[in-house]
Amino acid sequence: MPIVSFNYHDFLKLLGHTIDKETLIEKLPMIGADLDSVNGDEISIEFFPNRPDLTSVEGIARAARGFFGFQPGLPQYKTETSDVVLTVDPSVKSVRPYVVTALIKNITMTDALIASLMDLQEKLHVGLGRNRKKVAIGVHNYEPVTPPFTYKAVDPNAVQFIPLQKTEYMTLEEILVKHEKGVDYAQLLEGQPKYPLIVDAHNNVLSFPPIINGSLTEVTPYTTEIFIDVTGTDSAAINYALNIVTTALVERGSTLYTTTVIDKDTTIRTPNLIPSTRTLSIAYINRLLGTQFTAKEVKQYLEKMGHNVHTSSSDEIRVEIGAWRSDILHEIDLVEDVAVGYGYDVFSTDFPCSFTFGKTLPQQALYTNLRYTMIGLGFTEVTTFSISNPRDECTNLGFEIQPMVTIANPIGEDYSTLRIQLLSSLLKILRENRHHPLPQQIFEVGPVVDADGKNHMHLGGVKIGAKTSFTECKSLVETVFRNIGKEIFLKEYTHPAFITGRCAMLTNADAVMGFLGELHPQTIQTFDLDHPIIAFELFCETLG
Repeated sequence: MPIVSFNYHDFLKLLGHTIDKETLIEKLPMIGADLDSVNGDEISIEFFPNRPDLTSVEGIARAARGFFGFQPGLPQYKTETSDVVLTVDPSVKSVRPYVVTALIKNITMTDALIASLMDLQEKLHVGLGRNRKKVAIGVHNYEPVTPPFTYKAVDPNAVQFIPLQKTEYMTLEEILVKHEKGVDYAQLLEGQPKYPLIVDAHNNVLSFPPIINGSLTEVTPYTTEIFIDVTGTDSAAINYALNIVTTALVERGSTLYTTTVIDKDTTIRTPNLIPSTRTLSIAYINRLLGTQFTAKEVKQYLEKMGHNVHTSSSDEIRVEIGAWRSDILHEIDLVEDVAVGYGYDVFSTDFPCSFTFGKTLPQQALYTNLRYTMIGLGFTEVTTFSISNPRDECTNLGFEIQPMVTIANPIGEDYSTLRIQLLSSLLKILRENRHHPLPQQIFEVGPVVDADGKNHMHLGGVKIGAKTSFTECKSLVETVFRNIGKEIFLKEYTHPAFITGRCAMLTNADAVMGFLGELHPQTIQTFDLDHPIIAFELFCETLG
């Protein structure tokens, strides 16, 4: 979990109120954190990773104003309008499609601000940004550059600039090989024919996202104006990251200016700090928490957590949520805020009225046997996400889009449906580990969901290596069936993800039990892999 360290006196300046250190140390963890250490005036708090808005002392101070009752409700941040424009070139859409920007003026670069900004940037890269894959933040000295800016994709050897921490010009390709940050994050651009770049009106390079900024826009202790770009693969995530960073700077007394991002026929102004709203039932809250809160009490607890609350009816309230609260994905998250605002330490506790003894379900013995068999065959067990998308589940395996259970409010395009098979999940694991030695062989015993929303357990296995073959795959599956005492028959089967003539359906007298074979080269290339792969998927319900 992210640890935020701050100076007690710097915190009080940001808070704008007085609170003694002992009370702060005692009560601050109630927001949702653990006290890590206290060394004089230096306090370290370990916050839960679901609250990226609390990964800076500025964010903690904002939350503390409401939680301690100094300024309950939703904080308001004033913005000015700038004439700064960034245009998104179509060439970058297939590489790193999304970008938002902001301009900050009237900055006083103190040691505390610089340290906090750098720490916040890195924590957002790791948590919200998934090590820059999903979100990458660029912070630039605005004075040396001239808008309008352009976000585009270029040939890796077509542009040279001096990156941060270096003194010589490098091409984008050279940065990935020679620069420390380039080496660390080169895999994020592997396989891309062009690389993303942000340049100004005179083609000066501001940023090579998600790798490194240019030295031209390096922030110094004398910087008074900052331009921020956030690029990524998830539109919602980059907006949250921009809102978190910019509001943290405003907490330090800076002035926030919105900018214009032009993407094809779409023009937006960012950052957008308009709060989102959700309707919440008082009865729903009380049922889940086992309480009898009134609407007035719920309003008080949610305002402590930084929300605005309006009464809609006798049982419903309308909650306004800050644009930096990326953790509020569902009404249940607001119920959690009610509990935190009320105080976990205030809830009464009871011993259980009766004791029960659990035992494994009958099918668990089968799943355990399958796992031990696969491990005995040299496979490594993995656990993958049950949430997927139509592209991975169907298109990348050669199918037309099939009926699937869809998610009503997905956090991104990659997490919009529930998976219908294990094969694509396992291939994505191989893709993430393609830099490691071969052969690799992994398996999963996990749930898939059909179009009617019913769960089914499958066993899926894949192996990648230069000498894999249909014969080896058949031998592996036969070993699995022999260990569970089942007889199988192979029947020729056509599956678009597999090579024709090297794919078989597994059957017995009663049912279809799965399939196996060698993956088609097109499937292998689609998942950015380049060695032969064998795969099988067994339907556990037919194995019991």
